Parts: sequence; C-alpha cells; structure tokens
Amino acid sequence: MTLDFPPDERARLAALRNYGFVEGESLAEFDDLARIAAQIADAPIAAVTMVDENRQVFVGSCGLEVHGTPRDQSFCAHAIGRPDRLLEVADARLDARFRDNPLVVGEPGIRSYFGAPIVDEEGFALGALCVIDVR
Repeated sequence: MTLDFPPDERARLAALRNYGFVEGESLAEFDDLARIAAQIADAPIAAVTMVDENRQVFVGSCGLEVHGTPRDQSFCAHAIGRPDRLLEVADARLDARFRDNPLVVGEPGIRSYFGAPIVDEEGFALGALCVIDVR
C-alpha cells in the first residue's frame, strides 16, 4: 500500500512526540470518545489513533483487541495526509489503496472506514478519530 505522507512529516512527528502517547496505553477519555462515535455511527469498531513513523497506536478504542497496527496497514495514515477533510472509504474491497490490506482480506474484515483527522493547534494531523464497519 502506498502512503502519501503529510507535507511536513518531520515537524508533524515532533509535534506528536511532544504529546507523549505510549503504545498500549489507552486513555479512558479516548475510549469513551471511541465508544460514543461507534454508537452514533451504529458501527462495531471505533478508535482514536496516533500515527508515528512506523505504526498507528490506538490511544482509545471500542471493538478492538489490538493496541495498534503497522503504518503500512493503517487507514488512518491515509486520513492524516489530508488534515482538512474526512476520509471516507465506502467499500474497502473496491478501493485500490485497501483491497489487499490484511485488515480487509482477513480479520476484522473491514468493509467501510470513516476517519476524521485529529489536528493540533499548529495544523499537524497527529492521528484520527475513526469508525469502522465490517458490513
């Protein structure tokens, strides 16, 4: 999968590091936000992610057993490439960026994805709030 990196990736990563998110460390407030997003969208999975050089870390989630994925499998890594807009993937099986993704062809069997970039005060997209459906 080919990723489009944000224009100033180095500065974005520095901003992300300043927040100090740690892999595997879920925050209750972000879990609550993910749960509310899943309820509103009537979807089984939602997450608050932060995307670093190599992976996306779930700092809050609902419906997921893992704490992150490699960046090259991350839908959110695509969402941060356009911090000014929502990334909508209606059917991942039909989208050239995702149709061979292990998360689409294997578990959890992602079919649709909607991700809103999480943008800091300097305009850097650090991650995304996303909702995922398997239907």
